[in-house]
Amino acid sequence: QVQLVESGGGLVQPGGSLRLSCAASGSIFTIYSMGWYRQAPGKQRELVARITSDGSTNYADSVKGRFTISRDNAKNTEYLQMNSLKPEDTAVYYCYAFGAPSGSPLQNYWGQGTQVTVSS
Repeated sequence: QVQLVESGGGLVQPGGSLRLSCAASGSIFTIYSMGWYRQAPGKQRELVARITSDGSTNYADSVKGRFTISRDNAKNTEYLQMNSLKPEDTAVYYCYAFGAPSGSPLQNYWGQGTQVTVSS
């Protein structure tokens, strides 16, 4: 069984910073890419950032220059450093990992979601 556990969400003022973490645990697990999606009330879930096993990254245009994704392959953990936060960043943030335990088909695994609220 594979589990993703998120932490680090909360309430922050505009212009502030938060750091989200997502740790994968469970069966021996090969991860090819990890990333973060977010979903605001009444909106579709959108990709925020993604990082591959070799460190290549992609970001949504709305967060470029403000958010940084990183990962620790030895710990199967990813991070999302969010700076210069704006009210429009308010959403539930979900981490994912694309991979599989040995012998199992590749698939996306999801975290439980963590609320980020940017408000004064």
